[in-house]
Parts: sequence; C-alpha cells; structure tokens
Amino acid sequence: MATRSPKNTTASLKKVTEMGGSPDDAKHRRQPHPPILPEGPSAAVSMLRGFLSLSRFSGISTSISSLGRMSVVANGTGAGAGQKRHYSNPFDAKVCKTLGNTGKKYYDITALGDPRVSELPYSIRVLLESAVRNCDGLSIQEKDVETILDWKKSSAQQKEIPFMPARVLLQDFTGVPAVVDLAAMRDAMKDLGGDPSAVNPLVPVDLVIDHSVQVDFSRSPDALEKNQKIEFQRNAERFAFLKWGATAFDNMLIVPPGSGIVHQVNLEYLARVVFDSNNVLYPDSLVGTDSHTTMIDGLGVVGWGVGGIEAEAVMLGQPISMVLPEVIGFELTGTLPERANATDLVLTVTKMLRKRGVVGKFVEFFGDGCANLSLADRATIANMSPEYGATMGFFPVDSQSIKYLSQTGRPKEKLDLVEGYLKAMGMFREAGSPPCVYTDTMKLDLSTVEPCMSGPKRPHDHVPLKDMKQDFLSCLESPVGFKGYNVPADKRADTVSFEYQGQKYELKHGSVVITAITSCTNTSNPSVMLGAGLVARKALAKGLKVQPYIKTSLSPGSKAVSEYLRLSGLDKDLEELGFYHAGYGCMTCIGNSGDLDPEVSDAITQKDLVVAAVLSGNRNFEGRVHPQTRANYLASPPLVVAHALAGRVDIDFDKEPVGTGKDGSPVFLKDIWPTLSEVQALEEKYIKGEMFSKIYETIRNGTDDWNSLQVPPGKLYAWDEQSTYIRNPPFFQDMTMEPPKVEDIKDAYCLLNVGHSITTDHISPAGNISKDSPAAEYLNSYGVERKDFNTYGARRGNFECMVRGTFANIRLINKMAPQSGPKTLHHPSGDLLPVWTVAERYASEGAPSIILAGAEYGSGSSRDWAAKGVQLQGVKAIIAESFERIHRSNLVGMGVLPLQFVDGQTGESLGLSGSERFSIAMKGGDFTPGELIEVKVSNGTSFKVKCRIDTDVEVVYFKHGGILQYVLRKLAKEKKA
Repeated sequence: MATRSPKNTTASLKKVTEMGGSPDDAKHRRQPHPPILPEGPSAAVSMLRGFLSLSRFSGISTSISSLGRMSVVANGTGAGAGQKRHYSNPFDAKVCKTLGNTGKKYYDITALGDPRVSELPYSIRVLLESAVRNCDGLSIQEKDVETILDWKKSSAQQKEIPFMPARVLLQDFTGVPAVVDLAAMRDAMKDLGGDPSAVNPLVPVDLVIDHSVQVDFSRSPDALEKNQKIEFQRNAERFAFLKWGATAFDNMLIVPPGSGIVHQVNLEYLARVVFDSNNVLYPDSLVGTDSHTTMIDGLGVVGWGVGGIEAEAVMLGQPISMVLPEVIGFELTGTLPERANATDLVLTVTKMLRKRGVVGKFVEFFGDGCANLSLADRATIANMSPEYGATMGFFPVDSQSIKYLSQTGRPKEKLDLVEGYLKAMGMFREAGSPPCVYTDTMKLDLSTVEPCMSGPKRPHDHVPLKDMKQDFLSCLESPVGFKGYNVPADKRADTVSFEYQGQKYELKHGSVVITAITSCTNTSNPSVMLGAGLVARKALAKGLKVQPYIKTSLSPGSKAVSEYLRLSGLDKDLEELGFYHAGYGCMTCIGNSGDLDPEVSDAITQKDLVVAAVLSGNRNFEGRVHPQTRANYLASPPLVVAHALAGRVDIDFDKEPVGTGKDGSPVFLKDIWPTLSEVQALEEKYIKGEMFSKIYETIRNGTDDWNSLQVPPGKLYAWDEQSTYIRNPPFFQDMTMEPPKVEDIKDAYCLLNVGHSITTDHISPAGNISKDSPAAEYLNSYGVERKDFNTYGARRGNFECMVRGTFANIRLINKMAPQSGPKTLHHPSGDLLPVWTVAERYASEGAPSIILAGAEYGSGSSRDWAAKGVQLQGVKAIIAESFERIHRSNLVGMGVLPLQFVDGQTGESLGLSGSERFSIAMKGGDFTPGELIEVKVSNGTSFKVKCRIDTDVEVVYFKHGGILQYVLRKLAKEKKA
C-alpha cells in the first residue's frame, strides 16, 4: 500500500502546538517518551527512563552503554547472559514520516504497505499504531504488530497483545489508594536496597477530585457552599495527601475539588486527541481507574477502565497485557424522534448490547445515523459501556469531533493538527471512507427509539415510559429478584401519613423520595440539561410545584454546565422546583446522596415501603443510591424533573397528569415537554468556546480551602499510625527479592455462596458506613464520632477500614445466611457473624477460604478494593459462572485465583451448598491460561473449572503475588544491576 499523503493540511498546519486540553503540558510535567531518541545527553537519559520497566518478564533490564545510545542487558545465567545488544525500532526507516511542513514526526501505519490496515476497525488501528511506535524488541515485538494486523483471526483465537496507553486518569476514591500504594512501594523499594525514586510515574497521570462531595444539603441557595465546606472538613487529610503526591511524584496533575466530574473534565479539558511529545505525534489513549473512563471514546480517544492495581503498573511503565478483542460494529441509521433524547438512546443501546453479550469486546459505532448525533450524545452512549458490558463503545474521530473541540475552546491550530494527522493516518472517518471489517454487526434505526427508563435494580432493565406504571406494579407482586419485591397482596396498597414542615403528606409504594440530576452520563450533555431546565420553566408557568419532602438536587458535571444554565436563566427555574446546585461531583450517582429527612425515613420504615429514587445516573444497583430507596430508576434529566413533579413512578404519563395547574386543569407531560427546536436554539445561543476557555484557565487554582492545605515535605511519606484515612498497607511489607512459592489450597472453607450479578458495590461498598458495622467499631476505637465516619469510598486509603467493609453491603444476599445483609456462617462453630469477623476467625485458625458465585461476578465499578479486600480477608480463589472484565483482572493483580465453572455447570447443579471444604492443586502457580483445573470437595466429589488467568504475563503476575509485587521486584533488580 502506498504512503498516504495528508489531504489539504499544508496551509492549516503552519502553526501547531501540542494537542492538549490542558495548557502547555510541557511546562508542568514531562510527557511520555516515544521510541525516537531525542538529541542531547539529558534527553537521552530522560529517554531511557521512559523505557524502564517495559519488559513483560523480569529477565530484561535497560542501561546506558554510552551517552546518547541505549542497550539491553539480559539478566540471568546461560549463554549470552550479561552481554549487551543494541536495538532500535524496526519500523523507524519504513513508516516514520514527517507530517506536511510541520516538521513533526509520526508513525504512519498506512506506510506499512499492508492492505489489512484499511480494513481494521478504527479502534484497532490505534492499538496498531501504539505497537508500531513502541516496538523495541522487548516489551513490544514485531510479532505483536503482525498479531494486530491479522486482527480478524487473532481476536478469534484470543491472542494476547501488549498495549502502551499514553496516559492514566484517576479520580480521588481510586486515586488515593493508588498514591498510597506508590508511597508504600517507595518504602518497600528502600527496604529492598533499591532507589525509592525509581517508583515514579513514567506517563502523565491526571487525578480529578470528584467523588468526595455528598448531598448533605439540598433545596437551598447555600447548598453548594455548605456541601463543599463539609467536604473539606471530612477530607482534609486525604486532600493533603494527594497534594503531597503531586509534589513527590513527577508527571502527576491534581485537579482540585469543585472542578467537575472526572470524565467530563477529561472530555472538555484533559483530552489531547493527538499527543505531540518530543516533536512526535501519536493518538491520545488512556486507561482510567473508573469504569466510566469509556466516556472519552465518544471523542474518538481509545480508553477504558481498569483496576487501580493495573493502572499503577501502567504508571510505572508496564504495558497492559490484553487479549486482542473482537469488535462488534453497531450501525446507527436515521434520526432520533422529537420526544426521545440521548438518555433514551443509551438505555435502548444498553438493553440491546447486554442481550447480545459483548463482555470483553469493543463496540464501534458507524452508519449515517452517527452524523445526526452530537459529540455529547456520543459521549453519553460511550459512557455506559460498562453497563452494556463492552470494554469500549467507540466513535471514530470525524467532523463532529472537531466541531466539539472547537466548541470547548481548543485553539484552531490544534484542531488543524488533529485533523491533518488523523487523516494522514487513515484514522479520520469521512463520508466515503472504506468500510471496516467487524467480527459481527448490529443495527438500530434511531427513529424507533422511544422515551424510557431503566430499573428498578439494574441499568439494562429497560422500561418504555408508557409501560412504567404496569411494570412497577408487576415488580411489587413478583418474587424477589431483579424485577421483583414479593410484596404480599394485602400490603400493596399500604400508605403512611406523616407530617413535614407543618403539613400532612402521604407515602406509598412507588412514591418518589429522591430525584437527582446527576452523573457524568447526562450532565455532560447540553441538550438534556437545557431540556430539564425548559421542563422546569414550563411547569412553573403552569403553576406546578414539587413536594418539599422529595430530596431534589443538581450536580453539574463541570462549571461549564452551571454557566450555560446561568446564562440561559434556566438555573432559576430549576431552583424554584428545588433543584439547587448541590456540588460538582458524582454525588447521588455513586451513593453520596446524603440522609433523607427523619420524617420521610421513619415513614418508609413504618411499613417497609418500596419507595423510589429517579436519577440521571448510570447505575441503580440495590443499595447503591440510598439504603432506603429499594426502587431506583435511571432517566433523562427532563424525566427526573417530571417525576419530581409527579411524586411517583407508578404513573402513565400519556393518560395521567403530572399535576394540577393553577387554573385547576390537569397538566400532562406533553404540555411541559420542550420541542427540539427550543433546545437547539438555546444550545446555539449559549454554548460557546470562549466560555470553556475562561473556565479552564483557572481550573488548577483551587479554592482557598484547597490552597491552605499544608503538604508534608519529602519523597517518602511520613505515615501516621493514628490516622484513620491514610495507612501504610501490608501488600509490600516484608517482601523478599524472590517471590515465595504458590502453595496449594487445602481444605478451604467457603466464605460466601452468592448468586448472579454480585457487583463491586456488594463486595466493597462506596457509600455510608453503618453504625453497627465492623468498620464503625474500628473507627469508634480511634475516637471517630458517627457524624465523621464519612464513606467507605473516602476511607480507601486505610486498609483497616476497607477490609472490614468488604462484603458490608446491606443488600448482599448470601445463600449461607437466612436473610440479606453482610453476614455469613462460620462453619466450625455454626455462628452467623459479620463476613469480616468470620474471615478473621479463619485466618486465626490457619484456614484458607474460597467464594462460590453465579454469573457476572464483580460487575459494576472498577473498584480495586473489591479485589484487595477479599485478598486481605484470606480468600485464595473465587469460583464463579462468569466474571466481569475489570474485576477478573483485579483479582489476578492481587494474587487471587479466578476460576470459572465449565460445561454449563453451576454451584447449584453440582449440589454445592457452601458447607463443604475445597482443595485445589496450585502447581506452584505455573498455570496455562484457560486450562482446566480440578477442584476436590470434602464430600468425595470433584469437578473441573477453567483457570481465568487469561494471558501468559498474568501467570507471571500471579506467581509474584500480584502485579505490583512483580513490578517492584523488577525495579529493585534493575536498580541493582
């Protein structure tokens, strides 16, 4: 294939700077180093650092043999041991080109001369470019490039490839434990005789603080100020620790609290789309420690969520080892109808893809319907990739992407550079672009999408709006399950009267008590946010009000959202209905919904009512939004406002009024629903690039509270043994240079026997700490008062709190316990105790444990503590019907063995109750990915399971006790070499 020249880019590429949402990255932190040797001694040394820790196995290290030249030293014994051999990228001469007259280098995959390139899905082309550019004969080899070129066959054969993301994205709940681990690794490096400074990020790391703020105050003009003040009071120690991390580690940017939700800040500001580092251009790509990192895929940037453990390894220069994924092409045609919006579309797509089954796969959207979706609409669809099970939901860069970059204030010369580079690479989708080859395809006509919601317990339980009333009533009477509550017939009409602020009100099954416009999924989208404001404005004009006991809140994804609501005047309309700005952060979407008023809480408890929360979030698992809202529905922001007005979810909006107008006549939803032209007029008037530019000019400054935080000095952290937020974890303590032998699992007890769809929320809750929990007992022992407990998410820097909080979800259903809740059976005594207490007993008795589980074990958030916690509880293996992608990887990364039932078998079909004891021969950890392993049961039976260590490099990680232990030993050896 001939080299493709840039089209019409010469004139527009005269003035170029680094493509980056953040201003002048080079001044603030070092950029990742591509495998082109910069000129000059200091550049050569800096270049070398970019290569440290890249080998997949511990037998290779790098060194400088002479100034400006790099060499490889093979460690170990045998022929050639210790001899130096020089290497260079074998693709330099063939595909390293100069872009137009810019003087900038790039690795042109179209110059490979391979016809397969033009058939590859756009998402796979990004993986190909990374492999070509980073090919060094060590961590990434020529055979890896061939594997990707032969994608169709390789993905079917589940071949492994290494991938080097350009950067890492963190939020504070997952970022704090990541920085804690890095700090602990520095201590361990010192103990091993190495250089602690070797533990340092080698790629840019962006951490946005957005998970800490809670809805303590709402429905008042000062809610934002009060919630932010409490946020700092609760989290001052955590925030100071993160500020220390930004000074102690290179390449780390902290975006202060009050700036917005990480994924929206990433979309509007941090995303480069194309990197310009050391005068070399390459596609932006990332991994993030939040499962909704996938939102950036809507902008054409390859990115997905990983566990904090894996992200830390990437920071330290390890490539991600992944199975080359299949790619499902999802064709979109037509245009959305007048009443439907992006939320309705993504809930429809989620249902379709979850039914199809796309776990571990990329989904790539194509078709003429894509041109009819704004970038914000695409980001909404990409955001919910975890909910439909895919690794990514990817939209290639096209003219809509460039339009969005312009709308969000990126300079024109950067837009020209992005477009020119991607066109030269065959990575810019245009009308008439050659069709890609996909593993399989699906199709959706956008005109068939109708208003809908999802719930009451799972995001893929799609309910058309017209069916909501009947669906909820059906859920009341159905057996307990994802769509059932088993409310007895004589209890379904129960009501509870209560007094609130001097007035009498009534609650019943289906009453709404929380309505929240929240989450990155929807608050990033101007059309639905402005639509919500217009619903509020029209409702007020009709004289409608929201009942005062309903907890209403607005949590914008960024300051840009609150600014265009202010400019349009819609903020005042929303406030008049109670939707006051409560804070910049995830808030209700992740369970930081705060308490209900006591009068409301008591009324719910009185007759155990199935009351509802309606939120514009992305997850509605049981117990996540609020412990007392047993029914939780995902909906668009306009529908959130509508349900706040109606006060119930068992309503047919087509036939029943939202309320009664000031003239006494019924007001239906259609009477207050905005037209598409009304929304678009506001978008065109108020969404301007200069607004984004002005907001993000000062994003790094922070508030007075942030700037007054004192940061401890030094490269090694001064741990405080009295701290209840930041503690030195035990993962690296007493480490030896060589890993200990992996012991067989003998006579393990079953700690838990759980069913399907056990989420990481069930395993490691992020929300409130119950006053009767082991974690509460621990905090009380340090003199922490109940009001200062904060949340499990905020305590993730303290392993003592988190191990006690593992399986502490009040909605956990354990087949070995008589009722739901965080308890299990201690088999030797027969005592029913908190899960942590039982785990401690087994540990004191020297007994290992395992967990039995159903399908989709570990679904939901990319929560590394869901793996860390079970490891610290002594769990050696988890046997499940299937695992969600990120959690499986996290388990391996913590040295916990994931095993999968085979041949349609389940724990139930095998007659396993959990009372048995289990033995597994571990072979010293020398597993073959996917091999069958025998599990022997104390009742004399045995069964085969599939080893879900999926790649060869994961075998190495497992034998070391985890990925970070492997990296630490490797770094220590390199520094001693």
